[in-house]
Amino acid sequence: MARQSRVIAGFGLTLGITLTYLTLIVILPLSAVFIHSLGIGWDGFWEILGSERVLKSLQLSFSTALFAAALNLVFGLILAWCLVRYQFFGKRLVDAMIDLPFALPTAVAGIALTALYAQNGWIGQYFDRIGIEIAYTPIGITLALVFIGIPFVVRTVQPVLADLETEFEEAASALGANRWQTITKVIFPILLPALLTGFALAFARGVGEYGSVIFIAGNQPYQTEIAPLLIISRLEEYDYAGATTIAVVMLVISFIFLLIINLLQGWASRRTGRTVS
Repeated sequence: MARQSRVIAGFGLTLGITLTYLTLIVILPLSAVFIHSLGIGWDGFWEILGSERVLKSLQLSFSTALFAAALNLVFGLILAWCLVRYQFFGKRLVDAMIDLPFALPTAVAGIALTALYAQNGWIGQYFDRIGIEIAYTPIGITLALVFIGIPFVVRTVQPVLADLETEFEEAASALGANRWQTITKVIFPILLPALLTGFALAFARGVGEYGSVIFIAGNQPYQTEIAPLLIISRLEEYDYAGATTIAVVMLVISFIFLLIINLLQGWASRRTGRTVS
């Protein structure tokens, strides 16, 4: 029996180089964080983690990241749908602007959002008149995370929508399905893996975002202080144990969330027979 040829020549060598690179760039730095945090012992670890300030910052970071990712999931899908299915004036401009959060320095984005949504800002002044504060509140943090996370959803869903032929919808309509049935039974199952991927990417970016948030957050302890800022503060105080402890907790919680999302994505892909590249 002839030996089956491999697509990539020298697979063993290629795999070895890949694993070595991954170990040096990802695994070793993360391992160092875990080892340094556990060096203080479990009592010291739980003492730092049990601080009200740390718990509040972690709660704020993860809750705003989840909410922002959920908003991006909805509006990113709508935006991707419009870009794929409709022709309108300025479409290329809108399509190009989606990638601006990738290229724009995050600090510039934070300053711009603060200038717009502060109490005396161009937009914030109108909300202030009805008693709604945006800047220096969790609302402002969520807004910043929506801004930096929207491209992840759009760019993940857009190619899947482009490959989705309209014949599927026409066939469903010919078989008697109404619009809602076509969306829920035909379109949504196909888009689900891509939506979950976009949600996971937006959430992961939001949890660790720093530059665009610190300007609009106000950075008030127990209220608008995010976990990445608290890590920086601990490092400036030479409290490396406190910084690494917070970082480890963020890594573990983020990994659990992303693992659950990836499992759901795999389940959805098996159901639809599609994968997201």
